[in-house]
Amino acid sequence: MNIQKSYKVEPQKGCLYLVGTPIGNLQDMTYRAIQILSEVDLIAAEDTRQTIKLLNHFQIQKKLYSYHEHNKESSGAELLQLLEKGRNIALVSDAGMPAISDPGYELVRSSVERGIPVIPIPGANAALTGLIASGLPTQRFVFLGFLSKEKKVLSQQLEQIKSYQETLIIYEAPHRIEKTLKMILAGLGDRNLVLIRELTKKHEEFIRGTVSEVMQYLEEHPPKGELTLIIQGSSGEEIERETNQWWQSLSILEHVEHYIKQDKQPKEAIKLTAKDRNLNKREVYQQYHKL
Repeated sequence: MNIQKSYKVEPQKGCLYLVGTPIGNLQDMTYRAIQILSEVDLIAAEDTRQTIKLLNHFQIQKKLYSYHEHNKESSGAELLQLLEKGRNIALVSDAGMPAISDPGYELVRSSVERGIPVIPIPGANAALTGLIASGLPTQRFVFLGFLSKEKKVLSQQLEQIKSYQETLIIYEAPHRIEKTLKMILAGLGDRNLVLIRELTKKHEEFIRGTVSEVMQYLEEHPPKGELTLIIQGSSGEEIERETNQWWQSLSILEHVEHYIKQDKQPKEAIKLTAKDRNLNKREVYQQYHKL
């Protein structure tokens, strides 16, 4: 068990602050975030070149330390040593909340294991910012981050989530969006979707429609900037269809005979079979009677 009282900190240990930064519009920087970045001993950044621009804008002069996906093991160990020696460190990402679709989780976990206080400083987040303005249900949602770049793995991921009734949130890059939307159409169907680009920036855009409509729009208007996808969850009817397809191993003849054995008249059995399979009654009739 680990009990953290964030503001009753042991003096011999430092604090790891997870500081949210703007996702585009610099005016979204909070007063508290500026204060913490000004007060800590050093700032661990995913890309120091990006973070220095932010610090210069707010006239914050602070030592920067590189912490990213490719050096997180070595850098993480050094940061933990500094925290245990009493240094206060702020962790930031290029944009938004750290540890969401970028490095940070491992450092947080290791800090918690060592009894180092981890204090979140809330800020902008593309997933929630896009969700609340999407027009799709917000009560329950699943954040999936970036899906796999590999077609086979992506197909498996979509198969896994296609029955989720929750609204789905995905990040994607503009050069991959066409491929991803094609896979979503094939794997999830032509659901309602909102494609959001340039959140909080001058060219912010919400493209609302079905998957196929959004794909058609993008053919004439290639997207730029980082993208957030908000996808409608599976409907109850879709789930019921999938879970009730007990007849998949049966031929149409066997399917009709199944209902006849339940004392249904052939006409009624054909009607039920057509409904199960989402077929025209005439088509089932012709196949059953081999016309």
